Amino acid sequence: MSACLLGHNVCREYVVAMALSKKQLKIVEQLERRVELCREFMNDWLLFNQILSAYPNAGANKPQLEAQFLKIKSKLAREHRVLRDTLQADYGIDGNLMNIVSSATDLESVHSQSEVAVKKLTMEWHRAFISINETLGALEDKKARAEAGEKVPLMGASMGGGISGGGISDKTKKNLMIVAGIIGVALLIYFVPPLRNMYVDAFRNIFGR
Repeated sequence: MSACLLGHNVCREYVVAMALSKKQLKIVEQLERRVELCREFMNDWLLFNQILSAYPNAGANKPQLEAQFLKIKSKLAREHRVLRDTLQADYGIDGNLMNIVSSATDLESVHSQSEVAVKKLTMEWHRAFISINETLGALEDKKARAEAGEKVPLMGASMGGGISGGGISDKTKKNLMIVAGIIGVALLIYFVPPLRNMYVDAFRNIFGR
């Protein structure tokens, strides 16, 4: 059964690859990378809470948990920076998330607070978790649509060569063409003496100089 499923998945990926252009395949690859980054970040966010919750338990190895807590905090900070810079427009994670990480200096200080403060921290953690999960879901949906051949916007720096979405708007293109045309005419007048003399004479006639 598993072999059949594996064969089906391989066949599906082959069909998708054959149906998409190189640019579309590149976008799918970028989205796969973004999904992986977001999923890893979510798993580490879960681990952050697991370590935090395990500390007050009877028989907990508190020194070991403190070391693990500092390690996961450092990893979350690195991952968050990469994730935010990579996702850009697709980044929908709660803006308070890193405040939660930075304010929880160590496990002892967290659990020495009042019960109300600890509950508040737990609620903030859950709110951030929901936002991570929603961001992951949106990325997976975008990836599925890209695999189906739909053109999806992809903005932000990519991991190993980027594809920027959006491009230049029609209005901007027109403005650039107008500016380029004006510069071209000015250069033509300047470098072609007969034209330059003609415009100088016309200028003098108009202003009486």
